[in-house]
Amino acid sequence: MEASAGSAGQSTPDRIRDAAILRFGRDGFSAGLRAVAADAGVTAGLVVHHFGSKDGLRQACDTYVLDLIRSEKLKAVTGSAAGMIAQLAAVEEYAPIALYSLRSMQAGGELATAFMEQMVRDAEDYLAAAVESGKVKPSRDPAARARYLVFQGMGSLMLWISLHPGFREIDDFRKELRQISNETTLPALELFTDGLFTDRSMLDQYLMYVTDPPSHGDARP
Repeated sequence: MEASAGSAGQSTPDRIRDAAILRFGRDGFSAGLRAVAADAGVTAGLVVHHFGSKDGLRQACDTYVLDLIRSEKLKAVTGSAAGMIAQLAAVEEYAPIALYSLRSMQAGGELATAFMEQMVRDAEDYLAAAVESGKVKPSRDPAARARYLVFQGMGSLMLWISLHPGFREIDDFRKELRQISNETTLPALELFTDGLFTDRSMLDQYLMYVTDPPSHGDARP
């Protein structure tokens, strides 16, 4: 799950991609191909040979990161509680992927928008799988719920990085990701499991307020 340049047995394109994930995560997308090439132990020309351009390299990184997030989230929402605990125990390993995702959001533009929209679509898919497996309750609006959860998760990390603009090393972010996980996992699980409000009045009033509320059959528990 962790991006690391120079892993034994990796192909050259994979080594370059992993080096780029680490470099872009640390320095943002202003980092040049020469820096990525040096990290991967290759020439800048070889990076261009494999990926065509910096945008091509970023798109390859995006694809890899999104696939990995989707895979790990699917395991978390459809697997066992023990599997979730195992993921939490190794949360530092996700730091390069999480940091790369944050840098993508910070960069803005078409690639960042496409990255976020794909993340939302993936969330809708793995939440649907969790509903099908009986792990998660259905939603009146699955797409809106997926978007909210992605925005909520990414937003908390964006807030952290805005408050800590000066960190320079991935190990710093590993420590912070552990702290964020320790501080938010219990309240998140409590909210997702037990809910927040003691009755349905807020939801019912809102559904009466909106012009065309989404239907959910009989949505009452």
